[in-house]
Amino acid sequence: MKIIEHIIELALKSAEQAEVFHVSNNGTIATYEANRLKLMETQATEGAALRIIKNGRIGFAATTDLSNPQSLVDTAVEVAPFGPYAKLAFPTKTTYPNVTTLDKSVENYQAEKMVETGQTLIDQLRSIHADVNCEGRVGKSFGTQTIMNSRGGIAQHTASSFGVYLHGTLIQGEDMLFVGDGETSCSPIEDTDVILKSVTGQIENARKIANSPSGSLPVIFTPHGVSSILLGPLLTGFNGRTVLQGSSPLIGKLGQQILDSQITIWDDPTLSLVPGSSPSDDEGVASKRKIVIDQGIAATFLYDLQTAGQAGTASTGNGSRSLTSLPAPSSTVLIINEGAESYADMVRDIPDGIIVEQVLGAGQGNILAGEFNANVLLGYRINNGEIIGRVKDCVISGNVYNVLNSIEAIGTESRWIGGSLKTPAIYCRSVSVTSKE
Repeated sequence: MKIIEHIIELALKSAEQAEVFHVSNNGTIATYEANRLKLMETQATEGAALRIIKNGRIGFAATTDLSNPQSLVDTAVEVAPFGPYAKLAFPTKTTYPNVTTLDKSVENYQAEKMVETGQTLIDQLRSIHADVNCEGRVGKSFGTQTIMNSRGGIAQHTASSFGVYLHGTLIQGEDMLFVGDGETSCSPIEDTDVILKSVTGQIENARKIANSPSGSLPVIFTPHGVSSILLGPLLTGFNGRTVLQGSSPLIGKLGQQILDSQITIWDDPTLSLVPGSSPSDDEGVASKRKIVIDQGIAATFLYDLQTAGQAGTASTGNGSRSLTSLPAPSSTVLIINEGAESYADMVRDIPDGIIVEQVLGAGQGNILAGEFNANVLLGYRINNGEIIGRVKDCVISGNVYNVLNSIEAIGTESRWIGGSLKTPAIYCRSVSVTSKE
């Protein structure tokens, strides 16, 4: 805390306001290649970012060398005349929600047990599919984030994180199949059955290659599919910066129906022991649960302090940053409400269609307008209610607002993806699918 206070003290000699974003982290990761442990390494990082307001403009600098804080201040002062005009006021002292982000058992979790977890998972998969070449990683981290500013605002929390990831490659002649899954938690992950079942299922569904269909077809997006292709174009429209730039298709549509009424999405960083949660955002604004889409109705845009000031509104607590970047609006922990139909029933309902698990190049297309165009990296053909094999050389495209207005069903079971998204599968009636064969 002393170094943070010292940086602010130095900055106020040249600037009207100052804020320090300080992070320290200790992590250990076990990496696997060719079915065996390749590397075990431990890393410790610490750094600080300084944001100042001088003559109405924002100056910014960051460093991982805290031995010379004056240099950090000098850099921020030097770039301030070229920075954006400040439309923000740093938060004053406030009360934060009680959000548990720390499981102390992570810090003392033995490296030997981490190695065993990863190797056991690989061995279990290869006992079922011996021809799969596996890679993976098991990692833990333990870190503290502190935000302090010259208006008396201070937010600090310590968080733990634990992740297990498994990836497999299957080569059959000239064909290569890539599969994978993982889990992230604030607590140690010792039960890896969900990962094993997922990857095993991917292999079993994908070993046989099916002809790729073309046309406007029913498509089931698995939780990974929802994450990899639908959320990016959708959330871009709710980003406060996109709204200010005039490029969001949702301008003027808050309170209006934009999607099927089955879609409800929450942004909730107050959930305890979820890696994406925190008592505050990355600017010290108190976290709160907020509804983004309420039964298909656009409910709120997401703002950080600067974009909120530009828009003449209040920050929604969605300021997100890395050590080397200024804050920007971003979602925190997204929850998509579950529906009423099981995944198996969705599959049985489709006479001809596909399942999308993973895509490649989802950013293609006019993402600002909600468009997507991507190669299906891992997907399956459905024929007469049964999965008959993997599709290859298949492209999926469309507009997320149209696709999510043609929902047939939403799944009853959700998966956590990456510690910041909880979503069920989504079954859409009509999506453009093109075969490149």
